[in-house]
Amino acid sequence: MAIQGNNLIQVMSQVAPPGLAVEKDRIGLQLGDPQALVKKVLVTLDVTEEVVEEAISLGCNWIVAHHAIIFHPLTHIRLDQPQGKLLRKLIQHQIQVFIAHTNLDAAEDGVNDVLADLLGLQNTKVLVPYKEDRYLKLVVFVPESHKENMRKVLGDAGAGYIGKYSHCSFSTLGTGTFMPQMGTNPYIGEVGKWEKVSEVRLETILLESERETIITAMKEAHPYEEVAYDLYPLALSGVPIGFGKVGDLASPISLGEFAQQVKSAYHVKGLRMVGDPTKMVQRVAILGGSGSRHVSDALKAKADVYLTGDIDFHTAQDALAAGISLLDPGHHVEYLAMSELMSQLQKRLPNEVPVYLSSVDTNPFRFV
Repeated sequence: MAIQGNNLIQVMSQVAPPGLAVEKDRIGLQLGDPQALVKKVLVTLDVTEEVVEEAISLGCNWIVAHHAIIFHPLTHIRLDQPQGKLLRKLIQHQIQVFIAHTNLDAAEDGVNDVLADLLGLQNTKVLVPYKEDRYLKLVVFVPESHKENMRKVLGDAGAGYIGKYSHCSFSTLGTGTFMPQMGTNPYIGEVGKWEKVSEVRLETILLESERETIITAMKEAHPYEEVAYDLYPLALSGVPIGFGKVGDLASPISLGEFAQQVKSAYHVKGLRMVGDPTKMVQRVAILGGSGSRHVSDALKAKADVYLTGDIDFHTAQDALAAGISLLDPGHHVEYLAMSELMSQLQKRLPNEVPVYLSSVDTNPFRFV
């Protein structure tokens, strides 16, 4: 069953809600037509010319990537320069490019969750909160005959989570009244006649970042062509949204031993280390990508070691003086989360839409 691009975009909004992204981040559909049918999907960390060639050979007309192809405002598109050549090839082969960047970093089962899980970190929390995902109360009025299906649809879409309990809701029975006007096609009642219906007021809770997905699912499942529903802001504390994770190893080990574990878990041939390799570490802060400027946040979190990419010389000196160890496996280890992204898309998209993981190594660095 072929689907349109908008359906893929909707699925991506479930996997990596756009509301999780930092302000002005370059996310979403960066190139192509949202109405284009989705034949095959290629998941990748970066979009390079080699990745585009791979997409062409596989017959993929959609690419879902972590790093944007257009990050800074374009002043020109020159076809004799790398970016212009890349854009031309994508357009010529009618390949759409969709980006999930900081929203995938912060998402559940996103980049930082994957990197933390690979190291076995326990009791993880957000390292650098930058906003709060607020709770909203959703109230929808539905015919009594549809209440259980609506309850399930809302829960399956992500509503009703309270702690470790899912599908939480409350319902009360009442009477709904309405009069269909000319041009309507009422599920119950007749045009021009006042109608009374036994309806249920169904209440549940949702996170603002998941609002669009849940409301869409609600409307699709509701029998009425006009759905009566309310959304209320709640005074409850929301869920922190942010970069990175901080958590604990099961037991203390030496920094040197932990560095070897990181190499093995992240499949890297080498990494840079700052600190005494005999020092015992247990509390670990991690931030996928470029996190050099967040050493102070790792210190506030009382981390023994901070693991991130693109650490510069002076940051390393300052960290050493402050007593926190650093491990830099490179920016590129974010690619490890692309396998999880592929799996999530495979679960949510029809079986007729194949999803592939790019086999192209886009890491520009080599150990010699």
